[in-house]
Amino acid sequence: MSRAALLVLADGRFPAGGHAHSGGAEAAVTAGRITDAASLEAFCQGRLHTAGLVAAALAAAAAAGCDPLALDEAADARTPVPALRTTARRLGRQMMRAARATWPSAALDALAVARPRGAHQPVVLGLAARAAGLVPLDAAYAAAYENLSGPATAAVRLLSLDPFDATAVLARLAAPLDRVAEQAVAAARRVPQEGVGALPAASAPLLDITAEQHAAWPVRLFAS
Repeated sequence: MSRAALLVLADGRFPAGGHAHSGGAEAAVTAGRITDAASLEAFCQGRLHTAGLVAAALAAAAAAGCDPLALDEAADARTPVPALRTTARRLGRQMMRAARATWPSAALDALAVARPRGAHQPVVLGLAARAAGLVPLDAAYAAAYENLSGPATAAVRLLSLDPFDATAVLARLAAPLDRVAEQAVAAARRVPQEGVGALPAASAPLLDITAEQHAAWPVRLFAS
């Protein structure tokens, strides 16, 4: 295993399309729920323990070798809003292109054939981590961190927030991210015996509602 592969996978410059998405931050900024570093931290904290936890567990399970098609169906069940399902599959399709070019694998090829319109991004991320020789905990970290770094980066652009302040927010969330990654891996370990129902299904109704609203905006800076 080369732990350096995790740096490549989690790098914001990895061409997986995440830079075009705000993780709900654009809608939150417009609604006045994110106005500064403190409110950004609160937003990211909530996202980490809901969407971030779910994504981390799906990625960890995929990296552990669980059936990616079953995981993709589980991701669908945990994503009730059409706008977010569309976004997850679009990001999954882009992640698939980048991952297959970087770490070719039969598992990635098979999922691309089975889901030509895109599988959910965390599932693809987990398979990419496995192809790169990483372990489930690495995949969980990458998925959870992405759920924080997207909104933090978007807030810099949307609010002209000081990048140092945004980075400090991410640093302060390091310990909670550790706990979420460990929780995600613990859930993934139960999947072979208990099925995908062992994975967390934490919800964030406000993120769901604002995602649908955001998708209908005629003008927006981010795709989601």
